[in-house]
Amino acid sequence: MGRRCWWRRLLAAACLGATLLLLHRSLSSAFGNGILSSDWLSGKRRSPLQMLYDMDQGPHSQLAELHRRRRDLLRSTCQQHTRRQRLLQPEDLRHVLVDDAHGLLYCYVPKVACTNWKRVLLTLSGRAGSDPQAIPAHEAHAPGRLPSLADFSPAEVNRRLRAYLTFLFVREPFERLASAYRNKFTQPYHAAFQRRFGTQIVRRLRPGARPDALAGGHDVSFAEFLAYLLDPRTRRQEPFNEHWERAHALCHPCLLRYDVVGKFETLAEDAAFILGLVGAPGLHFPAPPRKARSASARDPTRLFQDISPFYLQRLFDLYKMDFLLFNYSAPSYLRLH
Repeated sequence: MGRRCWWRRLLAAACLGATLLLLHRSLSSAFGNGILSSDWLSGKRRSPLQMLYDMDQGPHSQLAELHRRRRDLLRSTCQQHTRRQRLLQPEDLRHVLVDDAHGLLYCYVPKVACTNWKRVLLTLSGRAGSDPQAIPAHEAHAPGRLPSLADFSPAEVNRRLRAYLTFLFVREPFERLASAYRNKFTQPYHAAFQRRFGTQIVRRLRPGARPDALAGGHDVSFAEFLAYLLDPRTRRQEPFNEHWERAHALCHPCLLRYDVVGKFETLAEDAAFILGLVGAPGLHFPAPPRKARSASARDPTRLFQDISPFYLQRLFDLYKMDFLLFNYSAPSYLRLH
């Protein structure tokens, strides 16, 4: 039996019970099963998951209540819209990063402050200096700097899923899509990305394209980008790139239990909440660049205003589960019927 086949069978067996457990258990079950031992962090403090459990048992702060409601909504939406459960596969766990020292699992979604979260995790784990902001972006994203949950054996995966605080951050789906386009297709420092994807878009969707566009893919329009996403050939050829893949397809919130659902729109408050659970309230989450903080920089209205209602409806259908799972309303500029 090949190594890959052995891994899949062993993971399927381990996750059969784990998937059901994770979907239906309450937070309290993690604390009665002996998984979280009293020597967590040398016995100096309780784990982040225990801290969240303790918080849920006592009087709720406004922020704790907000996160409880987000968890409940996520769970109920999964139950309503997921007809058939499947087993976790190793590829489902690639985006889940592990901090063993603090008992954290973080599923990163590109274009939702994931660079800064990787910086924070590197700082917490001791793999970098004490100032997350000082870590260059290319170092934060370097392969192997932070372990992925997919790197562990099935038994170790299950142990971490049951014992660690699991969180992700999401963003209004079309704002995230517009951010991905602006960053990857309009900035000259992403020339390699444009040659990889932009040239493919130009060849497929622009008859009679100029030679420089065919070679560089540097002038893809937003309408062409959306047409590429909606073209059935795109996903038949390969999975979506992570920068525009749906958050639920990257993090699988109906297969994995998420204890905290952070949002880009409340990034500072949600990050501080998680760092408080970790016991690192003095570690400040890096502020986004001033340009990114401006409302005009995040407003995708101008990009969408020339897109036909027909394509807007199809695009909404493509990202609909992210809207439902994370409680986002369809923006008015989409002009949906």
